Amino acid sequence: MSTKVKSDRLYDPVIKYAGKNIAKLPQNSTAADALAYLRNQNITDEIVYIYIVDENESLVGVLPLRRLLNAPLDEKLSNIMLDTVVSIPHDASVLDACKMLLQHRFLALPIVDDSGKIQGVIDITIFTDEVNAFAKKSEQDNIFQLIGIHLAHGRRMSLTGSFKDRFPWLLFNIISGIICAFIAGRYELLISQITILAMFITVTLALAESVSMQSMTITLQALSAKKIHWKHLLRTLRLELFVAAVLGLGGGITVGLIAFIWKGQWMPTAAITLSIFFAMISACLLGIIIPSVVRTFRADPKVASGPIVLAISDVVTLIFYFGIANWLIAY
Repeated sequence: MSTKVKSDRLYDPVIKYAGKNIAKLPQNSTAADALAYLRNQNITDEIVYIYIVDENESLVGVLPLRRLLNAPLDEKLSNIMLDTVVSIPHDASVLDACKMLLQHRFLALPIVDDSGKIQGVIDITIFTDEVNAFAKKSEQDNIFQLIGIHLAHGRRMSLTGSFKDRFPWLLFNIISGIICAFIAGRYELLISQITILAMFITVTLALAESVSMQSMTITLQALSAKKIHWKHLLRTLRLELFVAAVLGLGGGITVGLIAFIWKGQWMPTAAITLSIFFAMISACLLGIIIPSVVRTFRADPKVASGPIVLAISDVVTLIFYFGIANWLIAY
């Protein structure tokens, strides 16, 4: 088992924390040889990949256990191994290793020297006891989220770097806030005539933002895999849209009833109910569409989607809110 590492040691050499118990076999060995080798190893609590080497001990492939178990006993390892191997150079830092674990979502990676020979293995159990517990339960998503937290806490970023990293996304909130102010100003006379509309703006925006973030979270989970299964994604998103419609109806009726009991005015009640219903459906669509578009352009949807979804959701919600109220008055 590898030694635990704290976030303030992310710039240490990765080889310092490497595990030396390496499952390594020649490429001309058979599946039967590999199974016999594993039976003689104490690997009960360890994350295991079998690394395949050539006659010069250079790394040429990796063999996941699932492939081994499904292979005929007389099959050579060179025929069932994955010949595309992701490895870490021996002079890399722990931070570099963390980034590679996150990028490729592997539980362990080999460390190689300049000639391609394995010097050790780094795995996710170097971080905390919590990660080790997750690994035993195969809760890989939680593991990688925890690694991300370690990186966030350990990253050395200057004040200028932090500003450049965060401020561009805050601009979306600033711009959407200004646009919302213009929309409210456009309906200033309507607000002065029916003051209850102003009282329920906050709750309407909050409901739409909540639904948009929930839909975005579900979409991001569906987009997190390297290979996206579009049929499964569309099935999940159709269900989410239906749920959003039901939530919109329930939320709109609930808030509308409160408004009617409070003020006894049918028109504002209808406006609030309908606007919440349509705003929550549109917010759900935004939470689905925007991360998908961001992923299409190969950007990180987890970083970019949130501010964009919230900003556009606020603008669309206010357009529905005042537009429906104004239409009801004219009608």
